[in-house]
Amino acid sequence: MTSPASSAAPKPTKDPWDLPDVSGLTVGVLGGTGDQGRGLAYRLARAGQQVIIGSRAAERAQQAADELGHGVEGAENAECARRSDIVIVAVPWDGHAKTLEALREDLRGKLVVDCVNPLGFDKKGAYALKPEEGSAAQQAEALLPESRVTAAFHHLSAVLLSDPEVEEIETDVMVLGEVRADCETVQALAERIPGMRGVFAGRLRNAHQVESLVANLISVNRRYKAHAGVRLTDI
Repeated sequence: MTSPASSAAPKPTKDPWDLPDVSGLTVGVLGGTGDQGRGLAYRLARAGQQVIIGSRAAERAQQAADELGHGVEGAENAECARRSDIVIVAVPWDGHAKTLEALREDLRGKLVVDCVNPLGFDKKGAYALKPEEGSAAQQAEALLPESRVTAAFHHLSAVLLSDPEVEEIETDVMVLGEVRADCETVQALAERIPGMRGVFAGRLRNAHQVESLVANLISVNRRYKAHAGVRLTDI
């Protein structure tokens, strides 16, 4: 006799491209006055997202926000973190740990997206650094035990992000994290920017090689005078 369990229809598989609506979420960008953070803030705000730029100085953040337009606001880092649903960390690597340690309480319970690339530079060009924790994202995870840490937005050209003449940025954003729902939220945020796809790329333990790839892209871009990103095939 066939048991009820064995005769039950298989559970339908969720479409991996079925992503949540994130249009109503407020996005904070720590390091939003730097090139990468500023470019991300501009693109997301241009797509209709509510964006707050964070900086150590509120006046500097507001000045950058006014220059970007599209409703972008500026605030001191702690206020930016408190007022945002999703917080993108786009600070320089040498200030990464210190910034996150100072904002641990403000980032409690927040979805944090780390896009920092630990790199060194010498006469031969850019090269990857490996933090003690394994990656910048894993360092963030260790410093923010009560936040939900993901990694994404590593391979985007700040030049293309900030260029108002560029309508679409044809690239994939690899998203890593421990909770699939959080990753899907970040994937959906990436897809708010025309031309981009958000692609789940594994757990945070795999973030190092994603961060490190930026050193290769810098070499590509210098050799070919380009602004290359990453496009994944067959998906």
